[in-house]
Amino acid sequence: MLKDIIARIYFVYGMLLFAITMLPVALIIWIFRTFTSSRMASIAIQRSFQIWMGIYMPMILCPVKHRGRENFRKGQNYVVTLNHNTLADVPVSSPGIPGPNRTLAKVEMSKIPIFGYIYTSGSILVTRQDAQSRKDSYPKMVEALEQGLHLCLFPEGTRNKTSEPLARFYDGAFKVAIMAQKPIIPGLIFGTKSILHPTKKMWAWPHKVEFHFLPELSTQGLTINDTDALKQKVFQIMRDYYMAHSELV
Repeated sequence: MLKDIIARIYFVYGMLLFAITMLPVALIIWIFRTFTSSRMASIAIQRSFQIWMGIYMPMILCPVKHRGRENFRKGQNYVVTLNHNTLADVPVSSPGIPGPNRTLAKVEMSKIPIFGYIYTSGSILVTRQDAQSRKDSYPKMVEALEQGLHLCLFPEGTRNKTSEPLARFYDGAFKVAIMAQKPIIPGLIFGTKSILHPTKKMWAWPHKVEFHFLPELSTQGLTINDTDALKQKVFQIMRDYYMAHSELV
């Protein structure tokens, strides 16, 4: 009972702090999107996210430790595939990637006041239930990769609510990596499942987070016909790594 009360107070504290710190970030993003080039805006947005979350996460007693950033080669951009457990992955994922990046965002996110503007400023919007919208997202993702940006994608498609370490993967991330002939870097986020309760609303608990990047996998010479094999390979690598570090969950 006492823990539930504390957890709900902590949740309110975290949300209030998020809202307060979000306002100056929104202003900075608006300035760069309005008065600079797309490339410069992407760099500024990424840096703003990193500074924001570098302050916010420790203030809510959820410090983030990164491992494996050396796997990102200078001058090379990647499709970064991540596991997805809770909404707490959102402030960890994109800011944790070293370099400007784009992610796929549900079009519904754009309707959230202020946060929707911030989140979608670094995103490619998609209506997941619309096959045409999903199809249209591919050339946009390829274009982002051709511009030298990373792509931050969750191949599970949505939050993993199963009892398995990873839910099944969809083809999208692997298809676009092959289309653009860009390497893949798998990433694992640990600890966010302990921050937000899977069933209780307005309930949260502080927990450290670890964000690990694994060595890259090349897509050179692969064709669309290799999508499923690549997907299964990355799935197994990520699952094995997750299981080997399950104590971090």
